[in-house]
Amino acid sequence: MVKGSIDERIEDVMGGLKSRHPGQDEFMQAVEEVLVSLKPLFEAGGDEDYLAAFNVIAEPERVIKFRVQYPVFGSEGVELKTTTGYRCQFNSALGPYKGGLRFHPSVSESIVKFLGFEQIFKNALTNLPIGGGKGGCVFDPKGKSDSEVRMLCENFMKGLYRHIGPNLDVPAGDIGVGGREIGYMYGEYVRLRGQPDMGVLTGKSTDFGGSKLRPEATGYGLVYITLEAMKKYTHYRYLAKERADQISGNCFKDMKVLISGSGNVAQFAAEKVMELEGVVCSLSDSSGTLTSQSGFTRAQLDQVFQLKNVKRGRLSEMPTGAGLSYHAGKSVWQIGMPCDVALPCATQNEITLEGAKVLAANGCWCVAEGANMPTTNEAVDFLKTKVDIYIPAKAANAGGVATSALEMAQNSARLFWTSEEVDEKLKGIMNNIFATAYKTAQEFDRPWDLQFGANAAGFLKVYKAYKAMGYLKF
Repeated sequence: MVKGSIDERIEDVMGGLKSRHPGQDEFMQAVEEVLVSLKPLFEAGGDEDYLAAFNVIAEPERVIKFRVQYPVFGSEGVELKTTTGYRCQFNSALGPYKGGLRFHPSVSESIVKFLGFEQIFKNALTNLPIGGGKGGCVFDPKGKSDSEVRMLCENFMKGLYRHIGPNLDVPAGDIGVGGREIGYMYGEYVRLRGQPDMGVLTGKSTDFGGSKLRPEATGYGLVYITLEAMKKYTHYRYLAKERADQISGNCFKDMKVLISGSGNVAQFAAEKVMELEGVVCSLSDSSGTLTSQSGFTRAQLDQVFQLKNVKRGRLSEMPTGAGLSYHAGKSVWQIGMPCDVALPCATQNEITLEGAKVLAANGCWCVAEGANMPTTNEAVDFLKTKVDIYIPAKAANAGGVATSALEMAQNSARLFWTSEEVDEKLKGIMNNIFATAYKTAQEFDRPWDLQFGANAAGFLKVYKAYKAMGYLKF
């Protein structure tokens, strides 16, 4: 018999996870965010012991660790570096493990577990047959030669290749891993296996099995779901007429949008916002923030694309003037620019409580997360009391993994869809994710609590699969 109140049991579950995963702060933050948000579901469970199931789902099925060695060339010769590679195969209830690989100095076991845990529910929301996983290693590609990056990728794949496959685990890219890195890893996988297998990785070049719009998908999907939410919002609350009129047509038209980051997600979110006549006022990297009060021009955005994707440079190298200002050492959320919409697309925990207060004080009324867990838990709690629309990353940035799953489908069927076909499917998936989160929140009498709606809908899908497979029985 289950004993104790829901609050006591939540505390017990959290305590047990902390004892099994000591010192893993990012993972515990991700778990706590979902666990606490699902309290209304646990209370309404009746005969369904959702909380006990959560305790099972929050434990990774396995975490694989392996040695990765790579050379670094310097003025005094070659130095052999050693790091740890990770692959967290978190949950396969809905299909093969699916999630990216991250090459970044911050990577740790805690980071890959937090990302893998988030991926479970994100992938469930797409309604596609994919489970959750994540991986990577400590490596900073900045300043590295192409040869150094290639050898790191090849050695990483030497440790990983035994544990992946089209029906087992299909990695993709993430921070520090783009088309170049995926290509190098796929080449090494083919050499090790002695045969091609297009379905083992996604994010490949369209020259060898990749999907159209895969680089654009996360950013475009972020804008599509935000657009859908803004359209729906006008039918839900009584807004001031001036504001309702502004939103009811093209929802992004003339809206001031702050975007953090300058990788794929930020770049293509900016591109899509500008296509919809929105005003993109910021981009950033780890060194500082580039802003424009009047909005970036298409030519300026093209300069950023060239700088980041070809030269692999820093935003500080962008010429200022012509409306552009560079703020060294400052994040987007510290500057205090007026905005309507905020799209954090950089990294985890970039919006703190202080940053959230700055956003609210400067007129922000919609926040949609393009990065994974970019907002601290206390900042989320604050924003939900101040902004009209808050869309969590599990829903808002699912476009990338959704298009990866579409790439898997194309590889399996030996088909190649056009950009228009992929874009249409992506829009449908993102609109359905919003509808699912919105409907679930409504069913629990929590209108516009899209954090709860997304978490509950994703959790329930995995719960039902586990229950059907007998994983929750003694």
